[in-house]
Amino acid sequence: MKRIVITALCLAGFLVGVWYFVYGRSAAPAAKPAHAQLRVVTTNSILEDLVRNVAQDRVDLHSIVQRGVDPHEYEPRPTDIAAATEADVLFHNGLNLETGGNGWFKKLVATAGKQFNEEVFAASDGVKPMTLTTNAQQVDPHAWLDLANGMQYVRTITAVLSQKDPANASFYRENATQYLAKLAALHRRAQAQFQAIPAKQRVLVTSEGAFKYFAAAYQLTLAYIWEINTEAQGTPEQMQRVIATIRRANVQHLFVEASVSPKSMNKVAQETGLSIHATVFTDSLAKRGSPGDTYYEMMAWNLEHIQAGLAG
Repeated sequence: MKRIVITALCLAGFLVGVWYFVYGRSAAPAAKPAHAQLRVVTTNSILEDLVRNVAQDRVDLHSIVQRGVDPHEYEPRPTDIAAATEADVLFHNGLNLETGGNGWFKKLVATAGKQFNEEVFAASDGVKPMTLTTNAQQVDPHAWLDLANGMQYVRTITAVLSQKDPANASFYRENATQYLAKLAALHRRAQAQFQAIPAKQRVLVTSEGAFKYFAAAYQLTLAYIWEINTEAQGTPEQMQRVIATIRRANVQHLFVEASVSPKSMNKVAQETGLSIHATVFTDSLAKRGSPGDTYYEMMAWNLEHIQAGLAG
């Protein structure tokens, strides 16, 4: 009888162990392996490229807004929500880019269960913001179009990655140092090239007023059809205003952004007799394999084509 009891107890213990292994382990949250890569999510392709230049292949990187898509208004996909939920770090531009309009980013952060300044960081931290002309209470988000600000983004990204992943901190800092030197050289060269153009010719005309930071960095006068991407774009009043500005100024050429329809700028060209010199980049990198598919190449393209267009 004693042997039967002992056997029964052993069998019961074995069955409990099997149950825990099959069900108990699957129900418990999986611990992150010590060797697992930092999981990083960015809100757009520009931030994705900046992170990639700093971290290279040391992080698992996902970008939410795809190339060529306007980040002002966006509807996250299920894959975006899943990536944000699993992320160790989530970089957004800040300066009201993703949190304006329909506020999609705040909703995503809440759904993913993340906290600002704990897992969620603004890459623009440390940048001096500029406000909209039509609404001084609203910040212009396009700070990255000034290379000096782009370099500040890199410093912020490097600091966050180094703090979150100290084992790779020296690797991140070394990459950032080399990348910053490359961006700084492009910035200095552009400043000298624009200074060689007569001041009265340095009038940049675009569809959206996204180039405020760019114009301040390179001492240009800015004109545009609408100030920031909204549903009200290319209205008759906006068209009349920019055409009047062009006729008063010494404008050489027009420019249109890759992320907007050229329809409005084509009308301006017809009304003024000016040609559209080039397509420039604002809110997104170009498709991979095309000119402008990295932040450096995007800025080099903009600087080269705008300088040539203003020079006449």
